[in-house]
Amino acid sequence: MTLTAETLARHELVGLAVEVVAASNPDLLGTSGEAVMETTRTLGIEHEGRVLQVPKAGVTFEWTLPGGERVRTDGERLVGQPARRTEQRGDSIWR
Repeated sequence: MTLTAETLARHELVGLAVEVVAASNPDLLGTSGEAVMETTRTLGIEHEGRVLQVPKAGVTFEWTLPGGERVRTDGERLVGQPARRTEQRGDSIWR
């Protein structure tokens, strides 16, 4: 399945460029870099030489897809085990 705005939540997020564009914690705003790890409730973003653990809930992320398209995603949509999220959500006609 091709990585598009519609299928982003079903893909591996590690390796994509990401920026926090809205957050309940104002200290997280503007955090940007490469997604380097993902857990059920957090996203690890390499920012200025450090890996920051950003909670998915309460945050809006803006992703830069390989083709250059920028996509905003509500972090609530990403909460869950990465392996299960990529298998069970999205546009599949088989689920």
